[in-house]
Amino acid sequence: MTQVLIVEDETRLRKDLVDFLGLCGFSASGVASAQELRQALATGHTADIIILDVGLPDGNGFELASQIRETHHCGIIMLTALGDSDDRIRGFESGADIYLVKHSTLREIEAAIRSLLRRSGNLPSAATGISDQWLLDGTNWMLVAPNLRSLKLTATEFAFMSALCSRGGDICQREELMETLARPRSNFGNRHLDAIVSRLRRKIEERTSLPAPIKVVYGVGYTFTATLQ
Repeated sequence: MTQVLIVEDETRLRKDLVDFLGLCGFSASGVASAQELRQALATGHTADIIILDVGLPDGNGFELASQIRETHHCGIIMLTALGDSDDRIRGFESGADIYLVKHSTLREIEAAIRSLLRRSGNLPSAATGISDQWLLDGTNWMLVAPNLRSLKLTATEFAFMSALCSRGGDICQREELMETLARPRSNFGNRHLDAIVSRLRRKIEERTSLPAPIKVVYGVGYTFTATLQ
């Protein structure tokens, strides 16, 4: 299994990355400082990919990347708020393979990891991401298909998918869906619900080239027909 080490002092981002990459089939762990990174590497921690923040409280990510390059053979992805071209150039010159700014989505970071592994010929078959599972990304309001194609959802579409997926394949009643999706002081009826679902199904199929995993149970409601991560 591919080992990913995240070096990030922002606790929430570090935890989100560890949790998300774990769901994607990687073995992910995190440290919060340059000192913790050095300790991990010195004590034999193996990492195929290091995701490295530039602005650490006790170190400079550019300098750390150069040090890592001298002693370890691994991929380096820089994840930083510094997005100027000079910063990017400095990042690549210090040894980074990929340079991402921090507004990148979790899926973009995952895609960067897989791209780097493909480049090095180290992509394990278990981490290809091809399965029968869909992912509803609550952080970025995205629905990700088994072929890793994704689509951004509107607030209404995300609320609908959340309600549907929470039922684990059971029927979600039309009345419950209408109550969930209706805005205050709005006249939301069956036709509005059907129009939303019709647009969403078409959107899913156009973006993913897969059948939309949404089934209508006539007169009753809707179900989610696929496996969810």
